Amino acid sequence: MMIKADNVWKKFENQDVLKGLNLTVAKGEVFVIIGQSGCGKSVFLKLLTRLLEPDQGNIYVEGEDIINLNDKELRKLRMKFGFVFQNAALFDSLSVFENVSFGLTQHTDLSQDLISDRVSDCLKLVGLQGIEEKMPAELSGGMKKRIAIARAVVLNPQIILYDEPTTGLDPVVASSINNLIKKLKREVDATSIVVTHDMNSSYFVADRIGMLYEGKIIEVNNPEGIKNSSSPVVQQFINGNFEGPIKI
Repeated sequence: MMIKADNVWKKFENQDVLKGLNLTVAKGEVFVIIGQSGCGKSVFLKLLTRLLEPDQGNIYVEGEDIINLNDKELRKLRMKFGFVFQNAALFDSLSVFENVSFGLTQHTDLSQDLISDRVSDCLKLVGLQGIEEKMPAELSGGMKKRIAIARAVVLNPQIILYDEPTTGLDPVVASSINNLIKKLKREVDATSIVVTHDMNSSYFVADRIGMLYEGKIIEVNNPEGIKNSSSPVVQQFINGNFEGPIKI
């Protein structure tokens, strides 16, 4: 098991966001977490990388409890992750090359030639060769997402976290990002967690889908199982129905 969350709670001020979340993610799978905006999907990703601390519960990565790590152990843990942020989060003042190579220059002693080769390989992987000198302002939304993915995989992470990877993209560009996630599953030996409320994306990329509702994962199944779920909550969410147990 690559990731396990055991009875994880997280509160902000007086609001409980996660209320005893339990989840396991197998090595090499693409696990998609669906749920309403604000339900805690992105919070969980930040807990995984210890950008946030849980109020209660345990989180294990490759069998190691990550909650009580010291600073050195925490840096080692974070090297296992590649994070694709919702808004791409590129550094506006840095070129594409500088954005993608940032982790290599900060965390390795590779020569400039080896860094250049690795950046080139990652840009080729996402289908954007030859744009190393462009600035983020010159890129489309889809290109920015692809650069963010290249940056996320440049250090060969064991786990890739995608936060709403298709948000704000038109259907054609979103489809290209979904295909890229599938391609990375084949070509990069990594486990992936995708948080999204895009059901087309979920069905296409997922090995398994978990529904997060009222602070807990209420159902986990493969895409076909989720489509045929007997849960009124799951059915209301995946079909986008106004009426049902989910209240706005």
